[in-house]
Amino acid sequence: QTTPSPPCILISLSYCLLFAAQRHVLTYMEDAVSQLLENREDISQYGIARFFTEYFNSVRQGTHILFREFSFVQATPHNRASFLRTFWRCFRTVGKNGDLLTAQEYHCLLQLLCPDFPMELTQKAARIVLMDDAMDCLMSFSDFLFAFQIQFYYSEFLESVAAIYQDLLAGKNPNTVIVPTSSSGQHRQRQPPNDCNPLDGVEASLFYQCLESLCDRSKYSCPPCALVKEMLSTAQRLTFYGFLLALAKDQGINRALGALPDKGDLFLDPAMDQELEKLIAQVSGLAISAPTSSSGDTANLPVRHSPRINSPWKPLHHRRKMDAESEGSNEETDSSEN
Repeated sequence: QTTPSPPCILISLSYCLLFAAQRHVLTYMEDAVSQLLENREDISQYGIARFFTEYFNSVRQGTHILFREFSFVQATPHNRASFLRTFWRCFRTVGKNGDLLTAQEYHCLLQLLCPDFPMELTQKAARIVLMDDAMDCLMSFSDFLFAFQIQFYYSEFLESVAAIYQDLLAGKNPNTVIVPTSSSGQHRQRQPPNDCNPLDGVEASLFYQCLESLCDRSKYSCPPCALVKEMLSTAQRLTFYGFLLALAKDQGINRALGALPDKGDLFLDPAMDQELEKLIAQVSGLAISAPTSSSGDTANLPVRHSPRINSPWKPLHHRRKMDAESEGSNEETDSSEN
């Protein structure tokens, strides 16, 4: 009876695979057991041991968040980073083709991966890029992606930063700012900071002191204080959205987060390209190996599927690109690209 069962051995090994989520093993264990109970009839066909192995392998690879509910996608830092990486890998061709989309269209892409993804987060990310522009303006993929990364991964931190900023504008003691709980309902009701104030923002050094104190006591993910300090070292005053835009553009913070490549390598993904090349080669192989004695239509049938593999989103984004050129709005995000 002291010999562990095969599932227990696999689970123990799976713990070692959770290099990016060691503090959240219980979260994944509860989710795995929940899925096991919900799908026990299907799982019984190939065994519990195989189920746990595949589940924890998917956690390690970051594919476990696909098509899951938002509450699970945001449950751990590893889940958030995995979602960011998946979104980039799935839709990087949008930026590679130079297409510009609205916040609503980016939200539709997010919902393809997470059906109940909240529009509020998408709008907040778009506001970092668009500032005072209308929310239906077009944005480049890179602008939106890096803004979305900051807003999504550090969402609780940014709620507290918004509270600190408002208190500094009002002349209140920033030490009274409360770190939001997991519900953070009262902070969502807080009005967004007003950048059009007579003082043109707050003093950067005092703002950083408040952020440093916040990071010390916060239980949520925060950007590295040393990088934030370096980022603010040359500024005298700053606005709230100016701070968010600086966070989104800072490549040091992007590297520390570790979900996305540098901006210069944003449209390069050798691993994904290699997988696509293998898939295309397989499809081409089917066409070559098709019986030549059959009718021409039968031999050419696999070939008709190849264009869909190369550019599954071309119809949508080609339309948006044509609209952007016809409306003369291609420079909507030129300033943020520089």
